[in-house]
Amino acid sequence: MKQKIVVLTGAGISAESGIKTFRDSDGLWENHRIEDVATPEGWAANPKLVLEFYNQRRAQLLEVLPNDGHRALVDLERDFDVHVVTQNVDDLHERAGSSKVLHLHGELRKVRSVRHPNLVYNWDKDLNMGDLCEKGAQLRPHIVWFGEAVPMLESAADLASQADIFMIVGTSLQVYPAAGLMHYAPHHIPVYYIDPKPQLNFELSRMPNLTVIAEPASTGVWTAANKLRG
Repeated sequence: MKQKIVVLTGAGISAESGIKTFRDSDGLWENHRIEDVATPEGWAANPKLVLEFYNQRRAQLLEVLPNDGHRALVDLERDFDVHVVTQNVDDLHERAGSSKVLHLHGELRKVRSVRHPNLVYNWDKDLNMGDLCEKGAQLRPHIVWFGEAVPMLESAADLASQADIFMIVGTSLQVYPAAGLMHYAPHHIPVYYIDPKPQLNFELSRMPNLTVIAEPASTGVWTAANKLRG
């Protein structure tokens, strides 16, 4: 039976494919305030701006490709039971070939009904005011905005509790609740933290079998994989 690796990925792995993150530019995301484009309040105040912002993000996503970090995680599936828990809203893990991906913060290439959140649709074109679900309600990006509940968090915590090995790739571990997933992992399992500028949060600092790999995802995941395979 293969050992289970749970991998938490963040913006760093996507940045290597050319996707910009709001933490790159003083709290702005593509020159927009997070409060304006990634909160329920922003949506209520100016839904057209929010839709246009995510239309641009979706178009950008379709122009980029997975990188060696994504591919290294796929390669690990040859020898391990790999479960990716990602904070990213892109689909680069899936396009690289990862077979088990859980999205904590939603998915850019999906939309959902504002009144019936279980009505979720695949979506690759622009989303506009007047685009409705089958029950007549406006559609919105299928994104977990700041201030909203994280519906997949419980499933992610369950995965973390079952991990034989935990890997953290390309995240500053400063955004909760995702950064607290380590709290659910067994205390003595091997933990690999891959980031060019690693920052240890409370949960990581208490793990006795921690290996820090101060590299970008595109090389660091391969480094970790070589260590795991001996």
